[in-house]
Order: sequence, then C-alpha cells, then structure tokens
Amino acid sequence: MTFVRLITCVGGVYSMFLLWAIAQERLSVPFESIDGSGSDKFKSPLFMGTCQSALSALSAFLYILLRRRTQASLNESLGLEPPPTPPSTNNSTNGSITVTANGHSKHHQHHHPFNPSARFSKRALLLRYLQCSVFITSAAPFGFAALSYISYPAMVLGKSCKLVPVMIMNVLLYRRHFALHKYIVVAMVTIGITIFMYLGDPKAAAKHAAKQGATQNAATPYASVIGITYLLINLLLDGATNSTQDEIFSRHRVTGQQMMFWINVFCTLITSVLAVLPLPYIPVIHPGAPGQTELGGALAFIRLHPDVVVPLAQFAVTGALGQLFIFETLQHFGSLTLVTITLTRKLFTMLLSVIIYGHQLTPGQWLGATVVFAGISVEAWAKRKDVHAKRVIQEKEKAKIKSL
Repeated sequence: MTFVRLITCVGGVYSMFLLWAIAQERLSVPFESIDGSGSDKFKSPLFMGTCQSALSALSAFLYILLRRRTQASLNESLGLEPPPTPPSTNNSTNGSITVTANGHSKHHQHHHPFNPSARFSKRALLLRYLQCSVFITSAAPFGFAALSYISYPAMVLGKSCKLVPVMIMNVLLYRRHFALHKYIVVAMVTIGITIFMYLGDPKAAAKHAAKQGATQNAATPYASVIGITYLLINLLLDGATNSTQDEIFSRHRVTGQQMMFWINVFCTLITSVLAVLPLPYIPVIHPGAPGQTELGGALAFIRLHPDVVVPLAQFAVTGALGQLFIFETLQHFGSLTLVTITLTRKLFTMLLSVIIYGHQLTPGQWLGATVVFAGISVEAWAKRKDVHAKRVIQEKEKAKIKSL
C-alpha cells in the first residue's frame, strides 16, 4: 500500500506540474484568431492568476474539510482559531511546507516550540497572508513576461536557483554566514547560468523572439538582459514571499494547507479587483490597452481566440491539483522525498520543453544546465546528510531516556 501511495504521489506531482509547465509556455506564444486574420498574444497575466488562485483556494478548502478532525470547528480547521495545545516535549519542532503559486515547494524546519501563553492574533495572521498574496500577485506577471525574451529552459534554470539571491541578500544586509557547501552550490549555479546564457546560439534566440511575436527591439542582443531582469525581479519577490511565510510559521501554528487556502483567497480577491478596474497601460502588470479592464480584454481575447481556453484551463487545474499532491507526498514520505521529486521534475520540465516546443540548445548550454543541476543536487545531498545526522542524534537521545 505504501509503495502504491508513493507511486501515486510521484506520478501526481510529475504529471500535474509537467502539464502545468506545458500550458504556461503555450500561453506565452501567440494564438491564431478564429477568423484567421492574424495571431495575438494573451496579455492578461492577472486573469491567469485569478483562474489558478481560485481553483487552488477551492482545492485547499476541500482538502481541509476532508482532513479535519470531527470535533474541530470550521474556524479552527481554517487556522483562524488556535488548535488545542499539544503536550510539551523536549526538542519540539514545527515542520511545514510552503507551496508558491508556481508550484515550487520549500520545506521549513523551525526550532520554535509553540508558546501557549502567546496571544493569538487573527488580524496579524490575516495581514501576513495578505502580504504574501501581494508579493505573489506582483511576482507572477514578471515571470510570465520574461518568457517573451528568454526561452522556457532558461527560465526553469533561473527558477531553480532561488538560493542565490537569498544568500546574497543575507550576506550583504545581515552579515549572516552559511555552511561551505552552500557557497559551493551558489558558485556552481551562477557559473552554470552564465554558461547557459552566453553559449547560446544567436540564431536560436532570434527564432525564439519571432515565435513569441516579439517586436524588433525584443530580437536585439538586449532581449536576454530584459528577460533576466524580469526573472530576477520575480525571484526577489518570491524571496520576499518565502521570508514572510517563514515569519508566519514561526509565530503561528498553521498548516501548509491552511496557508495555501488563505493566500490563494487573498490572491483571488486582489487580482479580481484589479481585473475589473480600467487601469492605464502598465508594463508587465497590465500590458493590455489603456483604459480597458483586464477582465474585458481577457474575455474579448477568448472570444476571438478560442484555442486559449484549453491551455488556460490546464494551467489553472494542474497548478491547483499539483499542490495537493505535494502535500500528500510531504505528509506520508517526508521532505527529503519531496526535494528529490521536485529536483528531478525541474529537469524533466526542461527536457519536455525542448522536445515539445523544439528549443535548440547548444552543447555549451547543455553543459551549463548540467552544472546547475549538479549544484542543486549537492544541496539536496547535503540536506539529506544533515537530516540523517539529526535523526541519529535523536535516536541516541531516545535510547538514553529509555535506559533511565
């Protein structure tokens, strides 16, 4: 039964997020109009975010209802009331998982025993959720806009190295120090990304710009600089989201599913409000016609380009279901298994993008990708070794207690 569950979880994470990646890349290229008069790009990133966050909130809510304790109230199940205080134990920790809107996961291991005397603040908790939602809503359009200037494999590699900006900001701003292997990982990832970006084929880059329906300026050598800039902004906002989520887990006793529900609820509210406002032209955030609501523009685009419906629905449904498979994997098999699945899934995402959309990578780019994934593998290996060492210490402590 355990083996079947593992296969189901692995298959669910792989299938959902590989299909999600295919849909995301498809949404970044032009669609033919129904009358055959031409092709246009879907320029409604906020509408895309609304579709995914609404389904994610719904799936998280159903998950919570199915997993709730019989005697638990709805507010308690949703994390708006503090749960019963568990018996105090030594060396207690609170492990939780964070899943962002793009399906990437991050495991948190906090050594903050819950303090039952601390006052529970529903308002403070909801404000933190709202803060995360603002960061996520701001980050998503930059990631989507980057695809107009860089290839999807390049974006996958960039999204795989969140550790780099996080470490740089910690060292520069807070003078924090990290283990030696983390500096090695950052160096390998940075070198790999540099090799990948600078050993690419200029003709392939021009072909990608033409496929994206880009302007003449986007086909210049500065296109990759623009794309990388958008990607860096996306990563920095993701880093701000992760920091806020760390703060929530350290101060409040909430589960990953509760966080998933509330953050997606607030994301849906924010994007829905923005989608019905007649905003002026705002690069990346509102690239549509000035004065036109994004909702109106998205619905008009769907009427003229009905082919967009399938990838849009695929993007929203697979993103929501994929997060649930991540939670199931974490609950039954732990964070180490999840890290391994996430790492290999990113590799297969890049390979699938190359196969389906015909991206042409040079030998130098394959070398750069290999260096990046080797660096990420070093981080996963070090984490596995560290967790194993902690388990050994805990077993020894349990044995000493039993001997007493």
